[in-house]
Amino acid sequence: MLGLPHPTDRLVGAADLPAPRGIADTESVRSALEGLGVVDAVGHRVVHGGTQFLGPVRVSEPVIRRLEALSDLAPLHQPKSLAALAAVGAALPDVPAVACFDTAFHAGMPAAAATYALPVEWRKRWDLRRFGFHGLSHSYVARRVADLVGSVPAPGLRLVSCHLGAGASLAAVLDGRSVDTTMGFTPLDGLVMATRSGSVDPGLVLWLEEHVGMPPAELAAALEYRAGLLGLAGTADMRAVLAAEEQGDPEAALAAAVYLHRLRAAVAAMAAALGGLDVLAFTGGVGENSAAIRRRAADGLAFLGVAVDDAQAGAGADAGVVDHEISAPGARVRSFVIAAREDLQIAAEVRAVLREAPTATERQRP
Repeated sequence: MLGLPHPTDRLVGAADLPAPRGIADTESVRSALEGLGVVDAVGHRVVHGGTQFLGPVRVSEPVIRRLEALSDLAPLHQPKSLAALAAVGAALPDVPAVACFDTAFHAGMPAAAATYALPVEWRKRWDLRRFGFHGLSHSYVARRVADLVGSVPAPGLRLVSCHLGAGASLAAVLDGRSVDTTMGFTPLDGLVMATRSGSVDPGLVLWLEEHVGMPPAELAAALEYRAGLLGLAGTADMRAVLAAEEQGDPEAALAAAVYLHRLRAAVAAMAAALGGLDVLAFTGGVGENSAAIRRRAADGLAFLGVAVDDAQAGAGADAGVVDHEISAPGARVRSFVIAAREDLQIAAEVRAVLREAPTATERQRP
């Protein structure tokens, strides 16, 4: 695990910028940065590093050109990351910048977990493999769980990290390293998400294309923006889904059941990849704040030794409680709620890349 969050790290400023079409304009970025004071370094979250970037890297023109070449692998995410690199670079041209990748944490997965059963010439020509995503979040969760269980690094610790938000994925983490994950070649794979379908039979997609005549662009848009909870229940908000379920809405009940069915099955698959399970951790908007989803997921995982305490499970970020254990007494598997802090993971990775070079502030110190 490259880079460790520092125990004294804290948020000292924040700004939410309007981003029509998902991209903030350069002047808005410049104005926001001016309000944050002296900047020593910049860390950028970049979704896709492909097979070229296996860890954080200092941003340079050659790096940007290589990231641009990866846009085809993540057309919905990569251009936005590149736009942010350009906007912040224009505002802070003399400040070192580091790109931190969501795929990097999974880059060392065993070949059995990373390889698709496709023709070898396809895999070699186009780098067709399971990349995995949400790596910054899963990496932070692995480190934070190790802190909480009192072992850093945690030798032999078998963790399933559940990042459950608008996008959702699981990671099987052994000794702090990813050995499997639910997302694959793209962030569409795996769990049911807010508006993304998660795993579907590729034959279904081919059938829609061949027999219905659905254009690829329409298929892509539907799977990305009109599926998931939204497609099942008419809303992408888990809170609204659960509220409607309580009112007897059959579509909401089905949406929750499908979501939980896929979640439980995937946790079990990750546990199989680990050869067992010691810790289950929930993070992300749903993972942190939906006690109902955590309880119902745990109920279906009792055979693995998972059990949560209802009183503790009801505590969450909304109650001002973060990074806490929710295991029921006597549970064989320990369960935690961990606040998603990709920002702290990025800060740690920026330090790791720049640690041999003094920051602007340090250069100015007598």
